[in-house]
Amino acid sequence: MVRLELDKVVMRRMKEEDIEIVKALIKEGCEGTENRLILHVVTRPLCLFILAVFSSVLRCLVHSFILALAIPVFLLIIFLKITMPRSVGVLGSSRPSWDYVGSACRDTQEETLPNPYCRLSGKTSTAKRPRRRLGAKEKSVSTESISPDRAEAAGQVWVAECDGEIQGCVFRESPRRPGIVRICRVVVSSWYRREGLGRLLVQSLHLKETDTGTHRVYVHVPYPSKVGEVFFRKLGFRLLGQDLEEDEDKELQLETPERGFMGYPLTKVFYKDL
Repeated sequence: MVRLELDKVVMRRMKEEDIEIVKALIKEGCEGTENRLILHVVTRPLCLFILAVFSSVLRCLVHSFILALAIPVFLLIIFLKITMPRSVGVLGSSRPSWDYVGSACRDTQEETLPNPYCRLSGKTSTAKRPRRRLGAKEKSVSTESISPDRAEAAGQVWVAECDGEIQGCVFRESPRRPGIVRICRVVVSSWYRREGLGRLLVQSLHLKETDTGTHRVYVHVPYPSKVGEVFFRKLGFRLLGQDLEEDEDKELQLETPERGFMGYPLTKVFYKDL
């Protein structure tokens, strides 16, 4: 575990040269999530009942109890493996993750998120350019044409950088309702977890959104993720559907969890009023 000095962290907009690093962070942060979501769907009562019916039918055609039981489960898992990335994408949105990672960097604005730890320590955080490795080949820059509308719909990706190393990132979807934003994903490198970096990313984004007039933030957490649920609860987020006062707020009814096979929810929706 590497000790992280939070007052040195700079949170800036993602650039095109950061794409591969951010994609690697997403892959690392989502490891096992898809399998847990598939297990969650397969073990639902209605799904188990349908699998049992198909197994009974196959039992009449296949003279093997094990095959009759395994074939429907195997086919369902393959189907979910194929369709799950398309339906989930960046959690809480039906758009694929590439539209966020590949298009968000095309915004030419140079912005940084405020770092409250710098104010406490009196330091000014500065990001150093990473050293170029000898013999390393330059990566080709994407020439894909991205329209302004697509770049705007992709939202914003902010990376946390310290001493030239990207240590985490946070995805914020473009506002679709006035004063409402959605955090689609928060990822921290495994070397810097439990150091407060994820909290810093979310809180810094809150400070920026408050200055722009945002009054509510939503976040979608994968349904089986207990760690993500505890993380956002500690930051003051509330689970949608557990408060009786929510029935009087019509805006809350507009935010619904992402659903997958047979309409089962894949995400839990949390919200926080700023």
